[in-house]
Amino acid sequence: MYFYRLNLKSLNSQIMKKLFFIIALTLLFTLNTNAQTSYKGAVGLGIDLYDNATFVGPSAKYFFSEKHVGQADLGFEDNATILTFLYSYHKQFVGAPGLRWYAGIGPSIILIDDFDNIFSLRPHAGLDFKIDGVPIVFNFDWRPAIALSDAGETEGGAFGFGIQYAFN
Repeated sequence: MYFYRLNLKSLNSQIMKKLFFIIALTLLFTLNTNAQTSYKGAVGLGIDLYDNATFVGPSAKYFFSEKHVGQADLGFEDNATILTFLYSYHKQFVGAPGLRWYAGIGPSIILIDDFDNIFSLRPHAGLDFKIDGVPIVFNFDWRPAIALSDAGETEGGAFGFGIQYAFN
């Protein structure tokens, strides 16, 4: 099996940060918000916690239907950037408005300066809480990283946390 190595060292992480910030601001100011228990999408801050690293950066999710969700995270750490794309199945808890559990899977790539890039598969399971009457969403999940490339190691103790602005 061959793994393709992606050489994105020429992309400046500052440019990527500014571009995402501009896109996020555009979304925030152009979308009609409606603070309800359910929401169509959210943008905000995501934190990806590994044993030896903490990635912080923009995060966005979108509900394709009531239960099927796509999420993209872009995280930054010293000399490394992580791109994560997740699919999740969401389900509302009965009797707990705004609280959902979710589970899913998706790929990640960690781009490390002067080192091989790390490709991994990220199964995940967690909780999503939308505050009723306020367009704020909190989520917390367990995200182990199963390394698919020789450069990486499997990480069982990885977690994700996010705070996002919800929109309809």
